[in-house]
Amino acid sequence: MKIGIIGLPQTGKKTLFEILSGHKPTDGELASNKPIKAVAEIKDPRFDNLVEVFKPAKQVRARIDIETLPKIEKDTIAKGEIFAHIDELDAICHVVRAFKDESVYHIAGSVDPKRDIDSVNSELILHDLIFIEKRLERIEKSIKQAREEISEKEKELLTRLKDHLDKEFPLRLLKLTADEEKSISSYPFVTFKKMIIVLNVSEEDLDSTKLVDQLKSDYQSAGIDLMQVSAKVESEIANLESEEERKQFLKELGIAEPAINILARLCIKALDLISFFTVGPDEVRQWTTRAGSTAPEAAGVIHTDLQKGFIRAEVIKYSDFESLGSEMKVKESGKLYLKGKDYIVDDGDMLNIRFNV
Repeated sequence: MKIGIIGLPQTGKKTLFEILSGHKPTDGELASNKPIKAVAEIKDPRFDNLVEVFKPAKQVRARIDIETLPKIEKDTIAKGEIFAHIDELDAICHVVRAFKDESVYHIAGSVDPKRDIDSVNSELILHDLIFIEKRLERIEKSIKQAREEISEKEKELLTRLKDHLDKEFPLRLLKLTADEEKSISSYPFVTFKKMIIVLNVSEEDLDSTKLVDQLKSDYQSAGIDLMQVSAKVESEIANLESEEERKQFLKELGIAEPAINILARLCIKALDLISFFTVGPDEVRQWTTRAGSTAPEAAGVIHTDLQKGFIRAEVIKYSDFESLGSEMKVKESGKLYLKGKDYIVDDGDMLNIRFNV
């Protein structure tokens, strides 16, 4: 599962990628005009609290694969390579410039976040439309030559997708059956993918939510999550040497936690993942699994033997643990739950898997 960062030139996407992943791209990577790949650790306050309580010998955060793609320009759009890269992603993080700085040029000559969002969204929709039109042409020939029933069904589905795209709606808003999804799963549709939009604002605009609130209203119907960060501020936070310095800096800014941490957790959501925890004095670890996973499936993320020999899961809801303060008090309150194979794991569950192989 991987999420890719896209954006127009000079939006701050490379800076955010560096902060998320801790990887500074080399000159060779930047010159290659190919996706730059890294891994991002997920900073989650729940994990930090569990580490503080259990004081384990080892602590392991959840991680996700992350890429930064070549900047979106006329050349990359014309060649089509950018869409091939996007097709390989599971979700998209679109960084949009909302800061004004005369020393940093804008490809369109002025700063207008809504215009830039609409422009990129239109290019993604156009890509899917062009593919459908070409595919429909081939299907028409196939139907005339062989009158294949399968081709007729595909034509009907693609026509429905085309009608949806013609209204400037991304395909992720369209409800399809499992069979329909399977029939087009190999096609390079990019608007099926979930999207996060990150507004890169200036430090002085961090306290204002007027722009992000307006854009959330504008794009809520498009199934897009929006948030704002200041890449400049996040870079300053990341470069501080100690945790104490970071806490003091955040306090001075009136910020509860770095926005980059919130962005990382939004990435998990966009990838349709949830977190669960295993805890103890030896290790506290945060895991990710598909939303809707059963307890045995989540156990399989830890080790395949746990899924094969699954008996039951002992479950503590994180909210219960947080409010009561310890495993002992959770047990005393009767809030340690025993769950079987049909249990659907919730985000934040603390699991202890009982198994026999």
